[in-house]
Amino acid sequence: MEKSRQFVALLLAALWLGTLSTAAVLIWVLHWRGGLAWDSGLLEFNWHPVLGTIGFIVISGFALIVYRLPWTWNFSKSLMKNIHAGLNTVTFILMVISLVAVFDFHNSKKIPNMYSLHSWIGLAAVIMHALQVALGLCIFLLPFTPVYIKAFYMSIHVFTGLFIFGMAIIAAEMGITEKLIFTLRSGSNVTLSYSQSPPEAMLVNALGIFILVYGGCIFWIATQSEWKRPPEQVKDNTSTEEAPTLNKTNVLEGSMDCDLESTPRLRQINLEDVGQRATF
Repeated sequence: MEKSRQFVALLLAALWLGTLSTAAVLIWVLHWRGGLAWDSGLLEFNWHPVLGTIGFIVISGFALIVYRLPWTWNFSKSLMKNIHAGLNTVTFILMVISLVAVFDFHNSKKIPNMYSLHSWIGLAAVIMHALQVALGLCIFLLPFTPVYIKAFYMSIHVFTGLFIFGMAIIAAEMGITEKLIFTLRSGSNVTLSYSQSPPEAMLVNALGIFILVYGGCIFWIATQSEWKRPPEQVKDNTSTEEAPTLNKTNVLEGSMDCDLESTPRLRQINLEDVGQRATF
């Protein structure tokens, strides 16, 4: 029960921090950076931090933990796979738009592309995310993919997803700092430079803290074994009750999807007991 309270507390914290991150980046670009437009200028560039925060941080983070929500354990695993894939696909689409915006802005202003560490890590994360989505769709959603291939790739898929999310957080932290240094530098047409901590700098620094702590909450939820979706929780599509037995293939796939440990016996799950037993 104590573990259940910890899960709910961390989940609520992640929801709150994701909301704060979204609100902070919108206030930043709408109040201090002039707003949003598609004009090959600074207003087009503003889509980059907005979509990067909403897509690669907030939505991508919740895609990592969607299987962990006990309230979804009565849903079929195939439905949750589609939700997970859908969230990651939305993330990819938003990141493509954000990259088009920043490249379009750079090219129109004759600014070099891909010279900063932020751009290297960010683009690498987007490319890896695209490959992750493509492989995930092919391996886990195509019905004819052999189970042994799913089993082999599962641990790689889980690790890579967390690694890409970590890359996104690092790129975001570097990107917002880089933007502040460029726009609030000494000698430019600003009232106060970044080093003098104007309100804009304080807001964006707070945004960086929100993103960092949000990432910590997501990583903690995603790596705790006792909060995994139980492999024996299977929803019967033709009944409101759980199926009493599973065929050998379903047992193997259900266990493999929850980190490939030996398949436990099918039994009724008490959601209040979620924090009391490991489900690896």
